[in-house]
Amino acid sequence: MSSWKKAAKATQKTHKERHQPEARKHLGLLEKKKDYVVRAKDYHRKERTLKLLQKRALDRNPDEFYFHMINSKIEKGVHREKDKEDEHTPEQIKLMETQDIKYVAYKRNIEAKKVEKLQSQLHLIDAANEIKNKHIFFVEDEEEEKTFDIAKKLNTHPALLSRRTNRPNLSKLKDIKLPKVDENTLATIEQQKRMAYKELYKRIERERELTIVQQKLEIQRALAKEKENKPKRVKRATKNSAPIYKWKFERKR
Repeated sequence: MSSWKKAAKATQKTHKERHQPEARKHLGLLEKKKDYVVRAKDYHRKERTLKLLQKRALDRNPDEFYFHMINSKIEKGVHREKDKEDEHTPEQIKLMETQDIKYVAYKRNIEAKKVEKLQSQLHLIDAANEIKNKHIFFVEDEEEEKTFDIAKKLNTHPALLSRRTNRPNLSKLKDIKLPKVDENTLATIEQQKRMAYKELYKRIERERELTIVQQKLEIQRALAKEKENKPKRVKRATKNSAPIYKWKFERKR
C-alpha cells in the first residue's frame, strides 16, 4: 500500500449514526432506517393477511359444513388434527399422555429381555408338537406296506410317536430312571407350565404394545420439529401400527 493511501486512510473521518437526543432518551434507542424497513414489511404482511381472512369470512357460506371443523382443535395456541378414536387403544392413550419416549423405550427393553428369558426356558416344545409334520418312508412292495410298523422303524415306544421333540429310542428308554411321581405332582407341573406360557403371551403382547407407542411418539416428535415443511401422511395410525409420513427429500450439504 502506497504512503498516499495510508495517509488518506489515516485522515478518513469515521461517521457515526445519530443517537437519540437527550430530550428523547426516555423513548429508548433511535430507530434506524433498516429497523423501520423490517417493521414496515412485517406490518404490511400482517395487514394483507387480515384483509385476505376478512374476504374469506365474507365469502363463506354459513350453511357449509366439512368434517375438518370437528376433526381439528387448538391446543396451546397450535391448530392440530384430533386423534381418531380407532387410532389408539385406551392403554396407548394413557401412556402417550403421561409418559415420554425414553420411559417407553426403557420399559420395552425390559419386556423384550423378559420375553427372551422365558422363551429360552420354555423352548415352546408343546407348540412344536402341535405342528403337523410329514415324514415319508419308502418300502419295497405293498406287502411290506401293510405290515409296516412306524414305532419299530423309528426304534421308539408307540406312545412317543406324536412327539416331534424329546423322542428317545428304546435303548435310551431302558437306561432312563424315572422318579416316582404321583398325579398331584403331575397336575402341579402342568399348571406351572400353563402359567408360564400365559405369562409369556402377556409379555409378548405388552412388548408389542410398547413398541407401537414408541413408534407413535417418535412420529409425533419428528412432526413437532417440522414447523415449515410438513410431511405428507401416507397412512393413518391404527391401534396396531403407527402412522406413515413421507418427507420431502432435501439434499444435505
